[in-house]
Amino acid sequence: MEPQDDPSARLHWRALEGLYASAPINGQFSSRLEIEREGFARILFDIDPKWFHAAGAAHGTIYFKMLDDAAFYAANTLVTDRFLLTTSFNLLFSRPVRGGRVTAEGRWISGRRRVLVAEARLIDEEGEEIGRGTGTFMRSQFALSSLPGYSPDHS
Repeated sequence: MEPQDDPSARLHWRALEGLYASAPINGQFSSRLEIEREGFARILFDIDPKWFHAAGAAHGTIYFKMLDDAAFYAANTLVTDRFLLTTSFNLLFSRPVRGGRVTAEGRWISGRRRVLVAEARLIDEEGEEIGRGTGTFMRSQFALSSLPGYSPDHS
């Protein structure tokens, strides 16, 4: 059975979406996580001018958040028992973004046991890449089942 056809995998993905939505930091942003298959995560993110730097475009911290989240969740689709932690992340800023909807697409690259590697890219409303990054993630001591918001039993 392919992971996308596995009911337990789908429950895990929905629970990860709930975990993302429940994180207090994500209450500050208009964003939504979507997981459709193992090793892939998409975040739709609306850029607000309150996150602009002095030159009128989104600050790099916003790029990092979107890229890190997308790569993190892509990697965590492969780990069903533990919350992952970002251990390093490299960023490339390609273009400024001054508003609108940005899509962050994360993709798992390698590793399943101790360290997982995933990459992400940001795409603006015109379909242009505005940034990309690669991160490494490791299993934490936090059981996913112990975290508020992670509930594989919700509908």
